[in-house]
Amino acid sequence: MLDTAHPSSLPSRPGVGYKPQHFAEIMRDPGSVGWLEVHAENYMGDGGRPLAQLRALRERFPISVHGVGLSIGGVGRIDPDHLQRLKKLCDMIEPTQFSEHLAWSTHDSAFFNDLLPLPYTDATLSRVADHIDEVQDTLGRRMLLENPSSYLAFEESTLSETDFLARVAQRTGCGLLLDVNNVFVSATNLNYDPRAYLDALPLSKIGEVHLGGHDEDEDDHGAPLLIDSHGREVADPVWALLDHLLAQSGPKPVLVEWDTDVPEWPVLEAEAARAARALSLVDS
Repeated sequence: MLDTAHPSSLPSRPGVGYKPQHFAEIMRDPGSVGWLEVHAENYMGDGGRPLAQLRALRERFPISVHGVGLSIGGVGRIDPDHLQRLKKLCDMIEPTQFSEHLAWSTHDSAFFNDLLPLPYTDATLSRVADHIDEVQDTLGRRMLLENPSSYLAFEESTLSETDFLARVAQRTGCGLLLDVNNVFVSATNLNYDPRAYLDALPLSKIGEVHLGGHDEDEDDHGAPLLIDSHGREVADPVWALLDHLLAQSGPKPVLVEWDTDVPEWPVLEAEAARAARALSLVDS
């Protein structure tokens, strides 16, 4: 297991998910934004404008790299070519943090364009932990594991999601990326208390907090069904959950994600400013 006694960390300030159309405005006046996150798979080429812009941003901002393609929960081995491309990117830009999802997206040679759920069992825990160990050893850095948004629960699960995350973190030394919107989405869809979920997490393991928007729908029985869309403002109940979390944990690096129907920069910066106000209310 990687030695994670002294992991790097982001500033306890708001960040945003970086979009290339915002490059000039971010460089000119980032407002409340103190750090940026990029999706690893968008920067695995050998050159061009994306990497040139990323290098320029890295000179001014801490960067968090967020992976979406490792398939940490997959049954097979992690794709070694993908992992080496990720290592090349991390070695080149030296991100402050790296994170991935508690999900799977590959089977044999097939890749699915979704982050698919897992049953929470001892067998799954061992597989996920082994994959995280491989990633951390290859990258030479601690990773953060993100909680998923859920639309169903597995009957075979023998562990709660919070217990599963805590045990993975304890076994591997990884940190946690807490997506508060995912907690609200899952709690609504599966009918549990989102505050109790937050209270059950090992707060000291949380290295990054995400916020995002969701869409509202109904299932076949007319019950509320929330979709993690990242395509609109953060909803008020999610802001309230952030306040609850920060009151327990103290300041954390908070990121606003907006990946679809991306707005103009002032709209995204305003969401970051709201996160800054939430952080300002917390004693450091």
